[in-house]
Amino acid sequence: MIDFNEKKGFMCDMDGVIYHGNIILPGVVEFINWLKEEKKEYLFLTNNSGCTPRELHQKLERMGLDVPEERFYTSALATAAFLKDQAPGCSVYAIGEAGLFNALYDAGITMNDINPDYVVVGESKSYTLETLTTATNLVMNGAKLIGANSDVSTPLETGIAPACRALVAPIEMATGEVAYFCGKPNPLMMRTGLRRLNCHSAEAVMVGDRMDTDVISGLECGMSTVLVLSGVSTRETLKTYSYRPSAVLDGVGDIVSVAKSQKNKA
Repeated sequence: MIDFNEKKGFMCDMDGVIYHGNIILPGVVEFINWLKEEKKEYLFLTNNSGCTPRELHQKLERMGLDVPEERFYTSALATAAFLKDQAPGCSVYAIGEAGLFNALYDAGITMNDINPDYVVVGESKSYTLETLTTATNLVMNGAKLIGANSDVSTPLETGIAPACRALVAPIEMATGEVAYFCGKPNPLMMRTGLRRLNCHSAEAVMVGDRMDTDVISGLECGMSTVLVLSGVSTRETLKTYSYRPSAVLDGVGDIVSVAKSQKNKA
């Protein structure tokens, strides 16, 4: 078991770990209070590209949680940073929400539905056959295809919703092109997270509910990993992967109880 008291930094997924939709999950309040009381560095690292850090701050605030804006890093910010580094001043045709558009604008990237350098897809409530057709034809005409993240689904209060990977798939199938995904488990996003934590990978823990994005991203960066069963994964899920997390817990609240138990035994 990980010695949580010795770890300096925690990266934590949000959907399925902190909340389902607009419902906060058990143990989250205790977990965040513990991070603050123990003066741990922490960062909420989410593949959801729809919200800005300010919107995420306000969402948690409505749930009774006080988490500053600078504690959030999203796949939208990772995507914008990647494009700014690869092609400064480029233009894109984007399908997404405010989080993605704001990140792109802040990085100096402009919108273009005629001859963009890139087609960028994130989670979107305005995803339609029309936007899908436009994106498909722009890729056919030479635009490079970028996905904000590779999650195929995201948990809701009542089930799941298709996420970015599922929305990109029709464009890939129609064009024969393969998208590049900027969110977890892309190591570019993880290295940025570690820099923000000011932690070495061996001093940090990645907490998430997905084996294929959260656990693998932490594992490949040399971090300890915790799979929580409050989102899309179950213990049966573990059997389908050739790698394992450092720990499997029911939820983030268990991190607090384990840490306190470890401290009492020390």
